[in-house]
Amino acid sequence: MTSAGSSQGASPDLPDPAGMRASDAERERIAEVLREAVAEGRLDMEEFEERLSAAYAARTHGQLEPLVRDLPVPGSVAPAPPSPADRTGWAERIGGTPTSKWAVAIMGGFQRKGTWTVPRAFTAFTIMGGGEIDLREARFEGREVVIRCFALMGGIEIIVPPDLETHVSGIGLMGGFDHTGSADGDPTGPRVTVTGLALFGGVSVERRLRKEEHKRMKEERRRLKAERREELRAERRELRGASRDERREEREERRLSLEKERRED
Repeated sequence: MTSAGSSQGASPDLPDPAGMRASDAERERIAEVLREAVAEGRLDMEEFEERLSAAYAARTHGQLEPLVRDLPVPGSVAPAPPSPADRTGWAERIGGTPTSKWAVAIMGGFQRKGTWTVPRAFTAFTIMGGGEIDLREARFEGREVVIRCFALMGGIEIIVPPDLETHVSGIGLMGGFDHTGSADGDPTGPRVTVTGLALFGGVSVERRLRKEEHKRMKEERRRLKAERREELRAERRELRGASRDERREEREERRLSLEKERRED
């Protein structure tokens, strides 16, 4: 028989902080910490890009915390105040009339890139040709998007930003349908499902930074190189000054040695 007091001391299960959902403001705050770290020389550009992509793809605090644990910031991700504006811009990019609903490349190629509007269902065919579908700057008709790819002795490349939720479920038959592009993303943004068939061909999903982010990184890289060049110039000037001092001391020592020898003679 269970005693009446057995449940009085029990405490309700508390949620694991690491499993709590991360907000857009928290992801952006981690991204700013990473940008400052690469600017200070704590991270190289390759590691910065990897961590930045992981930050935008993170869904929980537990996924964000390791990205800044070895940097001079608190290891835990504290709740941040809500952002006064949509920092990701997804809200402004959802809705509108589709630019096109299909694309075909027969012994040729097609491109969908820039600020085009992606329909809820987009179908792409390549026969001995290639196609590129770039979603980094695109708008979306709705939050749920399905891209059907059929590659026959050809290839289709889909480029998505790091914070776009993407799920790949296509089939490769005597060809390749790369599923490594599947990843969770910003819950406020669209959800893209890539499906279809690759027959003697290939379909791939690649995550790349947006143009403005890539431009910012290039500017940071130039600034870091300029700072490094200035440091090297300062080191060379210091070495030249040290060499002059050493030569001056050597001449003084030889002079004193000659005077001593003359006095002894």
